[in-house]
Amino acid sequence: MKLFHAVMLALVAGAATAAVNLESGRLEGQVQEVIDGGSYTYLRIRTKNSGDVWAATMPTKLQKGASVVIADPMLMTDFHSKALNRTFDEIVFGTARAAGATTPPAAKAAAPAAQTQPSPHGSAAKEPAVAIGKIDKATGAEGRTVLEVNQQGKQLAGKNVQVRGKVVKVSTNIMGRNWVHLRDGTGTAGSSNDLLVTTTQAPKVGDVVLARGVVRVNADFGSGYSYPVLLEKATLK
Repeated sequence: MKLFHAVMLALVAGAATAAVNLESGRLEGQVQEVIDGGSYTYLRIRTKNSGDVWAATMPTKLQKGASVVIADPMLMTDFHSKALNRTFDEIVFGTARAAGATTPPAAKAAAPAAQTQPSPHGSAAKEPAVAIGKIDKATGAEGRTVLEVNQQGKQLAGKNVQVRGKVVKVSTNIMGRNWVHLRDGTGTAGSSNDLLVTTTQAPKVGDVVLARGVVRVNADFGSGYSYPVLLEKATLK
């Protein structure tokens, strides 16, 4: 019986690896399976166009049989869930709500930042238009610009630095932290003008903050999500 159950689970997982169609900007279907694990609720959703698709949301009370919509979907491949000890060939992260609901519950799950960005410096197409303006460099021995941290990452690795910049993007509650993109007007677009910061605080897009954290280089969070330079465990003022 256990062997039969294992085989069935493998078949179900395989059914969810069909090419996922997200052209409509959302995923819709009926919940076939609900698994709570770690920071996410995993939903196996039966769709009209893509068959069975796995989705990950923030913890939700949706149950088997419910009609669900996953808004703002982001597709990830080869995502490994440590909580479930399972790798999903394809899985969609997004905001879950019952079909027909006008106000979605707080059930937004974002994939690690690298999934929606070709580099740790972000994708302009995915970010709101935020005017940077003039931003003064942080003072003192730890003060650095965004460009300097990106260029001097190896020399600064393991050291505390302070960077003043404007928040251009925030992804919350991913792997137990918030992911904040800072820019200060220095650097070159697409390569060195953006600094990724991890923190437990949640600033708003457009805020100018002073971030103090530890420089980390070649950070690898698994599933292909790695960053040449970032600022970890930062406090924001």
